Amino acid sequence: MSARQWWFDSWAIEKLVWPKTKGAGVTVAVLDTGVEARLPDMSGAMVPGKAFRTSGDGSTDTEDAGDFGHGTGMASLIASRGTKTGFMGVAPEAKIMPLATPGISDSSSPDAIKYAADNGAKIVSISLGSSAGNYPHQCPPDMLEAIGHAAKKDVIIVASAGNEGSTGNRPVFPASCPGVVAIGAMDNKGQAWASTQRQDYVTLSAPGVNIPALSQDGRVWPNGNGTSHASALAAGAFALLRSEFPQKSAREIVQLATNTAKDFGPPGKDNRFGYGTLSLRTALTQQVPASAPNPVYERLDKALADTKPAKTKPAAAEESSGTSPLLIIGGIVVVLAVVGVVLFLFLRRGKKSGPQAPPPPGFGGPGGQGYFNAGHVQPPAPGMAPPQPHGQQPPVPGQGAPQPPYGQAPAGGPQGPPQGAPPGGTPPQS
Repeated sequence: MSARQWWFDSWAIEKLVWPKTKGAGVTVAVLDTGVEARLPDMSGAMVPGKAFRTSGDGSTDTEDAGDFGHGTGMASLIASRGTKTGFMGVAPEAKIMPLATPGISDSSSPDAIKYAADNGAKIVSISLGSSAGNYPHQCPPDMLEAIGHAAKKDVIIVASAGNEGSTGNRPVFPASCPGVVAIGAMDNKGQAWASTQRQDYVTLSAPGVNIPALSQDGRVWPNGNGTSHASALAAGAFALLRSEFPQKSAREIVQLATNTAKDFGPPGKDNRFGYGTLSLRTALTQQVPASAPNPVYERLDKALADTKPAKTKPAAAEESSGTSPLLIIGGIVVVLAVVGVVLFLFLRRGKKSGPQAPPPPGFGGPGGQGYFNAGHVQPPAPGMAPPQPHGQQPPVPGQGAPQPPYGQAPAGGPQGPPQGAPPGGTPPQS
């Protein structure tokens, strides 16, 4: 274990958690850029996955060579074996299912969630986000449908809350979607990260500041910040809980984690920490009553109920099995009327003047790539950044030099496992 993995102390991983569980028997699907399965640290951790919109099984990180390798980094936080570098994930006996997608706004993302749910994953980790715009329930319909499918398959979905808390602070999906455990980022002093999203959909918080992770070239890159890292660590924590309590459903595990979280920040639920910071030491030792609140799934159940098509009222039963003469006459009159209308329209057809107007954008026809077209989602509003992984974001003007994206190393390239205690001294216990 790297000395900079301060969350190991915060969560008492080696002292209290690993003696009980290391995540055995649980598969975590990582929906991201793919995972570099050839790395020694990931040897034994991988199960077959899939690449969407391209060929392959997700076992190669699709970020450009020399880049951090976002999917690899997130997977390492969950389940790295530490074989070569000593860098270990929080659930080193869990399995990783790599799902490579072009981005969360692509229609392949709902397909990837369904694939994970149908192929043995118990948790889906998503460190990506895009503007929720004006979607009902802050969630694209195809994404909500996929989340509902995962819930039926007993799968927990964990997603990063977003990194615009100090700037635009717009809702981002899938974190904003009903049925998703949205994770905010905190530092090793018990404070919310400056850029973590401030939204009422935030469910829990987890370590997300000064977080090293494995890069796609096999080295450890230090000091990443972001809700990407926090949600990956939270997904690993959920893997530990599912391994320890295999008899509990996804709903029960989320209920347990939510009701045993440690309250940081303002008392009660707030829009940075949510219901608190994940507390493995408490969740592994305390029970919560079946009547305890379960807001993640309560919201999902309501949203799915709202989207069900209205049932048509059945026709009234006939009082007699015979056919009334009046009904026969009425039917003849209706048929004659329909024939008359069709004949009238046919005679008028040659008298129309000028071409018809094309259908409005978004409703089919030429140029109809619209808001709710099947398989498409709304593009970002003008001036918004395109969808991107939740790693480092550009700083607010006047707050220092830009940081490398996705928690990458400073100029000069990646480094080996960093040494020494993390900045700020003893991390908070949760």
